[in-house]
Amino acid sequence: MKLPTPTRLLLAVAAASALLGSGSAWAQADEARAKKIAGGSCFLCHGANGESTSEVFPRLAGQHAGYIARQLEAFKSGQRKSTAMADMVARLTPDEMLALGAYYEKMSLPREEAKDPQLAAMGRYVYHNGNKFSGVPACAACHGSAGEGTATLPRLATQFSGYLHNQLKSFGKRERTNDNAVMHAVADKMTELEMAAVAEYLSSK
Repeated sequence: MKLPTPTRLLLAVAAASALLGSGSAWAQADEARAKKIAGGSCFLCHGANGESTSEVFPRLAGQHAGYIARQLEAFKSGQRKSTAMADMVARLTPDEMLALGAYYEKMSLPREEAKDPQLAAMGRYVYHNGNKFSGVPACAACHGSAGEGTATLPRLATQFSGYLHNQLKSFGKRERTNDNAVMHAVADKMTELEMAAVAEYLSSK
């Protein structure tokens, strides 16, 4: 028997509501799982709210969920080297990695003033304009004018200057090889001063 149009519409709405409710329940379950994982181990280095406890460890608050998940997978596979992180992610599933990414992406950090304004001013120029004399491209071309990155590129704004500086040096030395090879070419052309300046600028974004 063919149901009347109003009845079919009501059934469709009910089905859609059930799906949305189910999705919401899954999201809540994922967030609860991520919170448990973060509170069990991640907070020791990355802080309770993704603010990090040291410049040795990256700030995760506000970082793109997909980027975090990819880095966790890279640590697990060994593509990105870190003895400490390899142990931490050994038992994480892909779903848990995504859940952790979404958990930290919702967090935010207050903007801080640069500790060295003159160094940051130099970094601002290099970040937005590059260095035409040495061939260093503008960082903003990929990471955005506000340093917020994209779904596939990391957010750099509000990150510790010391951490960013160390990562640039790692790219330059080919010690970090899991990300875009473009970073090897870019970092290879940057001087130590330029790396420190760009890092200082981004830390205050």
